[in-house]
Amino acid sequence: MRFAAVPGAVLHYADEGFAGGLPLVFINSLGTDLRIWDDVLPRFSSTYRLIRYDKRGHGLSGCPTGPYSLDQLGGDLAHLLDQLGVFRAVLIGDSVGGMIAMNVALERPDRVAGLVLCDTAAKIGEAVYWTERITAVRSAGIVPLAEGVLTRWLSPAFIRRQKTAYQGYFHMLTRTPREGYAATCEAIRDTDLRQRVGQIAAPALVVCGAEDQATPPDMVSELADQLPDARFILIPDAGHIPAIEQPAELAAHIHHFLREIEYV
Repeated sequence: MRFAAVPGAVLHYADEGFAGGLPLVFINSLGTDLRIWDDVLPRFSSTYRLIRYDKRGHGLSGCPTGPYSLDQLGGDLAHLLDQLGVFRAVLIGDSVGGMIAMNVALERPDRVAGLVLCDTAAKIGEAVYWTERITAVRSAGIVPLAEGVLTRWLSPAFIRRQKTAYQGYFHMLTRTPREGYAATCEAIRDTDLRQRVGQIAAPALVVCGAEDQATPPDMVSELADQLPDARFILIPDAGHIPAIEQPAELAAHIHHFLREIEYV
């Protein structure tokens, strides 16, 4: 295991694949850790440098008291990449991970060769929704909300057929520190990039699971329309985290995108 100190936190990360290749940086969603990308990585391990990390408040990373902000979460990633000697990369993020990727693309455009934005948007949800969730998590923890969250993450077919895997993702979600989860919800609640995403110059692949109930396809497609250089892909039989349900298809789309932007 590897750890890096960033301002106010310690981040757990993995640095794998071909050390001399273009770095691909994978950023996980709310309530998950870097393992959601496990089945996507094999397609790229011989050609690319593969970097994953647990954002603050998640996985094995430190969990400072919130609130967190998107600028802070983006800054964590920029500091980590500085320490790893990564000066230009393709950023691949799901949900809040996609928001973090967009933040870095806006604040440090020189660092971003391309974006893969999965099941995310310039603004996700309304403040009242997030405030209610933050209050509930801080008072009673994640377990009472977990089944409802998982029905938004995963397609009904996956929940019905993959009962053992479902239990594993239930454990991942509910073992997230309640403060890390709530503080990240505060960052999402307070983020609205709708007036800024048009400034993102990097080419982008925008992906959405067809059965996503957290950031539905219409919302994600709207993000693609807002970006200057983006294409939108809908992945059937997947919910909010296609890397879990359709890793091979997601990897194929990422590979095609990298060929299009001449980073293959």
